[in-house]
Amino acid sequence: MPLTKTSQKFNASINAFTIGTGDKAVTMGGENVLPFYTFDAPIENAPKIGAEISDLGMDKNVPGIRDYYAGAEDFTELARRASAIPGVDFIAFALDAADPNGEDRSVEECVEECKQVAEGTDLPIVIIGSKGIEKNETLFDKVADALSGKNVLLMSAREENYKTIAASAGLAYSQKIGAESAVDINLAKQLNVIISQMGVKPQSIAMNVGAASAGYGFEYVVSTMERVKMAALQQNDNMLQMPIVTPVADEVWNVKEAVVSEEDIPEWGPQEERGIQMEVVTASACLASGSNAVILRHPASIAAVSKMIRELI
Repeated sequence: MPLTKTSQKFNASINAFTIGTGDKAVTMGGENVLPFYTFDAPIENAPKIGAEISDLGMDKNVPGIRDYYAGAEDFTELARRASAIPGVDFIAFALDAADPNGEDRSVEECVEECKQVAEGTDLPIVIIGSKGIEKNETLFDKVADALSGKNVLLMSAREENYKTIAASAGLAYSQKIGAESAVDINLAKQLNVIISQMGVKPQSIAMNVGAASAGYGFEYVVSTMERVKMAALQQNDNMLQMPIVTPVADEVWNVKEAVVSEEDIPEWGPQEERGIQMEVVTASACLASGSNAVILRHPASIAAVSKMIRELI
């Protein structure tokens, strides 16, 4: 009996969302099918990959990362090196040193770092804020001003600070806003609604619905992404039609499989290989579940995930 194929193309679609300017600008979203379902309809904008660099410098404990950035003396050179990794679509700069419970680097210093990154790349830029929720309000305001005209994505606006970030970065400086929620479809939708009510267009909002490394409560991340995608496409919920951007690297390179040395647990094998495998597996699962972009750290991980995307789209 011949197989009668049923198409799952939907009438609704994910918002097309662009960061960066000129020839190097990238657009994510825009699809009206489930992830990688190119047999149902073409996917014009393939999932994107960001290379993460930090203002704390690169990870000295991972040879592949350490060696790739060896000799880079400032953030301009770090950005230049990251931009040269095959398969990279944008640069994600994490302001880790701004954390009030860490180095507590000043807002002025962080703004100067962001300017240096912008000098080192013509790729789109994503700025990942510190863990200081209140500090991010002032930080993002100043960064949005300093990078005016660059069409950057500022991650992440949370329930506690979205008003200031949406008003300053999103409205005053016309930058893109990343709405961060904690692995819950209702929280994700609520945040999109209230940011939109501030006057930010839905097409200027991306979602970070939460992240985790594979094996660490990751099933909640997957189920949330899948529910968001189905609500957006099947139910035409326009407050869940924002594309999803997932910061994978920070989650993966902090779990024990990626940080415990081979000397401590020989049967686990080489530490760096474990980290790469965890990053690739986590990123692949996020993309298959509905993420439109993933942020990675290791050049080998970026190469593997980029190849997967090319072969599936």
